[in-house]
Amino acid sequence: MPELPEVETVRRGLNDVTLAQTIQGGDVLLDRTIAHPFSVPDFLTALKGTAIVQWHRRGKYLLAELEPSLEQSVVSRQPSTVSRSEISALPYRPIAASPSATYSAVSHSPLPTPHSPSFTPHLSWLGVHLRMTGQLLWVDQTEPLEKHTRVRLFFGGGKELRFVDQRTFGQMWWVPPENEPEQIITGLQQLGPEPFSEEFSVPYFTQKLQRRRPIKNALLDQSIVAGIGNIYADEALFLSGVHPQTLCIDLQPSQIERLRSHIIQVLEASIEAKGTTFRTFRSVAGVNGNYGGSAWVYGRDGDVCRNCTTEIERLRMAGRSAHFCPTCQSLKKG
Repeated sequence: MPELPEVETVRRGLNDVTLAQTIQGGDVLLDRTIAHPFSVPDFLTALKGTAIVQWHRRGKYLLAELEPSLEQSVVSRQPSTVSRSEISALPYRPIAASPSATYSAVSHSPLPTPHSPSFTPHLSWLGVHLRMTGQLLWVDQTEPLEKHTRVRLFFGGGKELRFVDQRTFGQMWWVPPENEPEQIITGLQQLGPEPFSEEFSVPYFTQKLQRRRPIKNALLDQSIVAGIGNIYADEALFLSGVHPQTLCIDLQPSQIERLRSHIIQVLEASIEAKGTTFRTFRSVAGVNGNYGGSAWVYGRDGDVCRNCTTEIERLRMAGRSAHFCPTCQSLKKG
């Protein structure tokens, strides 16, 4: 499943190629991919003629701000409404860094709301969740359709944004201007802070881990920290010397501080490598991620530990795999 680094890689790629591009039309090949509105024709009609202002990321969700077309602006304009050029000049509050920014410098801020100064009620949103196998690919419209293509959005110059999803769990939403994204994409309401944000502090993390549950399960809980999945939970636990079955309540303060630091370190390293490709993940340009080749434990069960040469083991926890080194991550290790 694409996790934070993969989704961030896609976000940056989308901002490189789609900004200010107008959606000229589209085609939905699998109706259930569209989560809102429930009518596929309404979804396509709402998107047609809108231009992409900026792509954001929140956890594993992608959200594009959509500027109305000139025709839509004329219909909806009130005496106090600003012009299209003024809309483009408005300051936006990004969820993540601009494509050229260093990710470690990012501080999370929430999506604009009617109560925030950057909220612009004439902008709608396009939301995407890739789920297990989703891909967003920027391709020529003449490219043969991939077998699992679910949605196509057409742009000028013969280009299209193609949503490919083998397992069909991915979803797309159109959020009308009168709604906040969280009102329509309800999964956003459940997300904890971003790993790179000030909110993800040692005191916060410590407070959230005061429970009798395995630390691996806690790291996969998106209400504690957003964006971490199986790959980077295993990697951060290895670097922290923490066994995945260690109960949260048994972690020492030094272990919690070390784990928080290594969560950030691992995510930064994977973003730099443009994510991990073990099965289906590809960037917008169709390129595989490079982090997998340098992974410490994930996907390496049966291989020797890069640190101590002990054989990497795998176990099942709450229906998920956990990879670890039994020496470097002993349950008794403090």
